[in-house]
Amino acid sequence: MNTSVETTRLQSLDRAHHLHPFTDFHSYAAEGGRIFNRAEGVFIYDSDNNAMLDGMSGLWCCNLGYSQDAIKDAVYAQLQQLPYYNNFFKCANEPAVELAAALTDVAPEGFNHVFFTNSGSEANDTNIKLVHRYYDLLGKPDKKLIISRKNAYHGSTVAAASLGGMKAMHEQALGLDYVHHINQPHWFEGSEPGEDPDTFGLRVARELEAKIDELGEHRVAAFIAEPVQGAGGVIIPPDSYWPELQRICDERDILLIADEVICGFGRTGQWWGSQSYGMKPHLMTFAKAVTNGYMPLGGVLISDTIADVLLSGGGEFAHGLTYSGHPAACAAGLATLKILREENIIENAAQNLAPYFQEQLQRFVDHPIVGQVRGRGCFAAVELVRDKGSRERLAPESAAAVFCRDTANKLGLMVRQTGDAMIMAPPLICDHSHVDMLTEKLGAALDATAAEFGIKD
Repeated sequence: MNTSVETTRLQSLDRAHHLHPFTDFHSYAAEGGRIFNRAEGVFIYDSDNNAMLDGMSGLWCCNLGYSQDAIKDAVYAQLQQLPYYNNFFKCANEPAVELAAALTDVAPEGFNHVFFTNSGSEANDTNIKLVHRYYDLLGKPDKKLIISRKNAYHGSTVAAASLGGMKAMHEQALGLDYVHHINQPHWFEGSEPGEDPDTFGLRVARELEAKIDELGEHRVAAFIAEPVQGAGGVIIPPDSYWPELQRICDERDILLIADEVICGFGRTGQWWGSQSYGMKPHLMTFAKAVTNGYMPLGGVLISDTIADVLLSGGGEFAHGLTYSGHPAACAAGLATLKILREENIIENAAQNLAPYFQEQLQRFVDHPIVGQVRGRGCFAAVELVRDKGSRERLAPESAAAVFCRDTANKLGLMVRQTGDAMIMAPPLICDHSHVDMLTEKLGAALDATAAEFGIKD
């Protein structure tokens, strides 16, 4: 088959019938996009057989890359045995039961229960209902308000988008009126002149305390946040930030929800981002890498503090999804956890891949259009500027970062642009040669961007 002819056919069908997530429909209908049709290791291939190094692990989910036959075989075997049955009405299936237990084995101490969903968005919707149910059972029905952060991403259902703090999403959906927002811990963008990161971290963290006082502690139920904001731009919090937030939540009877959809399963160097930052959450949202992206699955890990109340309170928890605990998805999750544990993937990535990855990215600190390089574990961001001192942006509407991303893609590197930052999260199975390839192609894209926007060394 002539691949270019097949590509043209697929692109035509795609533009004619397929509406894509987070896409300008008008622009896409005119321009179209790339069609991917296979993957191997840490590389993805388009329909014309062009290879790209996947510097984003799919969508933060394929931590083990694309050639894990054990996961594929587990899904196939489960489909042969029990392709589907629901978990409603006192029913269960073996993979869901086994995965719930396996997840509690790798969870922080004090987490012994799991509620399954199909995605992180649905898991965060579930968190809202769990929090409200918990306080209702405690006889505190007024504690309904939830505080989140501006520029946070917690999913795209109406409830999850309300928990998030992205302006464009709020403009296109009516937000829940019981969700409130404080500033994010983005030192590069939000610090005052001369303010060091730790001072900034304390100041921003204490906005939570001020917001609780404003709304009334008797009305505030929970605070939700990612340990590191991923889709928001890989926002690395200052070291002072999380200890202060933990103090506030502990002292003010506020539940802490850690959204681990991106940070979980090794991205920050430990099983959970919460562990990397010494957090003590009450609920933990997971999805994405739990199945290595091979099957849709999400859920909530529930601490004993909350589970004990839910289990003793009586009455139905009126919430669930047709595919909650889908047997094939849970089989994929079990196979993924087995690989992570038996092959010491997380430990090896933390000791070998992450230090080399972060070290190699430092070569861009002195690049004329780079204002900041930041990262933790196996993800990072490179912030683009026109002037390093004033942090003036390179171009309006993030046009320079979009150009840089598109250039990197053309060079065979899949990275993502968020605002004026180039963000990346390579698979945990990458070796040093893959990091070298990533930095070489990213460097070429940065050079091309500088030239395009008139910046010289």
